[in-house]
Amino acid sequence: MRNVAKTLGIWIVISILVLFFYNFFFSEKSFYPTLNTNISYTEFLEKVNNDQVKEITIEGKKITAKLVSGEHVITYAPDDNELIPLLKKKNVKIAAKPENQNNWITSFLISWLPFLVLIVLWIVFLKQLQPGNKPFSFVKSRARLIKEGNTKVTFNDVAGIDEVKEELQDIVEFLRNPQKFTKLGARIPKGILLVGPPGTGKTLLAKAVAGEAGVPFFSISGSDFVEMFVGVGAARVRDLFTQAKAHAPCIVFIDEIDAVGRQRGAGVGGGHDEREQTLNQLLVEMDGFDTAEGIVVLAATNRPDILDPALLRPGRFDRQVFVPPPDLNGREAILKLYAKKFKVDPSIDFKTVAKSIPGFTGADIENMLNEAALIAAKKGKERVEIEDLEEAKDKIIMGKERKIIAYHEAGHALVAYYLPDPDPVHKISIIPRGQALGVTQQLPLDDRHIYTEDYLLKKITVLLGGRVSEELVFNKVSSGAQDDLKKATQIAKKMVCNWGMSKKLGPITLGRSEEHIFLGKEIFQIKDFSEETARIIDEEIKNIILSCYEKAKTILTQYLHRLHKIAQTLLEEETIDADRFKLILEGN
Repeated sequence: MRNVAKTLGIWIVISILVLFFYNFFFSEKSFYPTLNTNISYTEFLEKVNNDQVKEITIEGKKITAKLVSGEHVITYAPDDNELIPLLKKKNVKIAAKPENQNNWITSFLISWLPFLVLIVLWIVFLKQLQPGNKPFSFVKSRARLIKEGNTKVTFNDVAGIDEVKEELQDIVEFLRNPQKFTKLGARIPKGILLVGPPGTGKTLLAKAVAGEAGVPFFSISGSDFVEMFVGVGAARVRDLFTQAKAHAPCIVFIDEIDAVGRQRGAGVGGGHDEREQTLNQLLVEMDGFDTAEGIVVLAATNRPDILDPALLRPGRFDRQVFVPPPDLNGREAILKLYAKKFKVDPSIDFKTVAKSIPGFTGADIENMLNEAALIAAKKGKERVEIEDLEEAKDKIIMGKERKIIAYHEAGHALVAYYLPDPDPVHKISIIPRGQALGVTQQLPLDDRHIYTEDYLLKKITVLLGGRVSEELVFNKVSSGAQDDLKKATQIAKKMVCNWGMSKKLGPITLGRSEEHIFLGKEIFQIKDFSEETARIIDEEIKNIILSCYEKAKTILTQYLHRLHKIAQTLLEEETIDADRFKLILEGN
């Protein structure tokens, strides 16, 4: 806010100075407030003869006359020996000044001084905008350096993701004692990509690695590289790795790397695109240093699918580490860790609290505890109590229908179990993964490359099981089945249009798709059939979906009591594996 006010103030000062210099140098009214216009010498003589001139000032050839009316006029006189006698005859007061010998200086100031002042002010303005107020500092890296020993975060400050910490322990060991690995010819990964949903602790993990190893830590966001000027981002990448080599061994952490590492060749911007040039320079720099130098690049993203393949190949980001939302035990550990920062009632059972917040990340849990502390403070309490945590939890997850999710996933699983010859249910979970609020996983008995019509119909039926379950139990439906409906419709459409599985249309293929020349993805479909055929296609797709929907409804209606059992177990345990699933259905 202070920088915005400062910039606004500079612009206001510039505007005022521009107006001042314009009025001062380009408006003769600044010298003669009542001056109207310049007049010719003939008009001047007419005014003298008509007794309209009261007094004059002669300065070389320039004559400034004050008229009886109070106006001032200017004229320039030729060599006229009769002028002075005429003025005396008309009783005009005459004043004379020496001709200005410094006209060239005045002319220069009037012509160029305003522009020089504007140039100086513009340079000052640009200097104020740059970090450190140094010229051309915009090409310097904006990475924040935390020197060795100043990183107070360690693995003890990270809870709930023990497997990830174990995987990163190799990096810590390498940074502490690189000779232990290099003497055997081993090469530690140059880059490690931390992948996971927002709030799972990717940035905290990177700091913990630096803290455990006791090495300098460079932290920068991917968006800090990219500027409107082409080449600035690449220059910042070069400067960042130059600094890193000077402080090796060290860690370079690039947060939100998808801002600069997005896939190239999308046909937008061309080779002169600033973001692509920045990415190219990053690829070159990661190839240009040896792991023996002790530089490890850590990066974080929650969208690895859009990253450029060249960034993920061996020799750059060799290893991808998935940082998942914590499980039940992980959430309990995080609750206990963050509870040390607050005054919490020691009687609170964190295990029970952890069970009630499936899918919460570390950031969510810290936010919940902070909300609980705010609620307790408003009530005038000395400690955060369990009812404050419950109120904070309800405030944060308001609108998340956990019970609906449990019945939705139970519906998928039950339909898959009772269909003849299905793909066996491997796992059911209501822990959110990525954009999915829950998951029901089936594992095929063998690899399939050809799909029969019967198999596809069963797959559509299982996809619709979640939606049917919501309708049966709650007598309403939610938006949670969006992805299921999309997949079911796509399968039905391909059955009708691509695989000739429609009795009305027969074994023909309808529609021709066009793919993007750079991405190889379908961007639109050419319609090469009549409107009547289109109507039949819509009817056939709808009939397939509705038929499968009714089949799923029949199964779940018949086994509704077991649907309740599975959903209740999910609410208590969050995840059910294949063996546990069979035991529940068998009544044990």
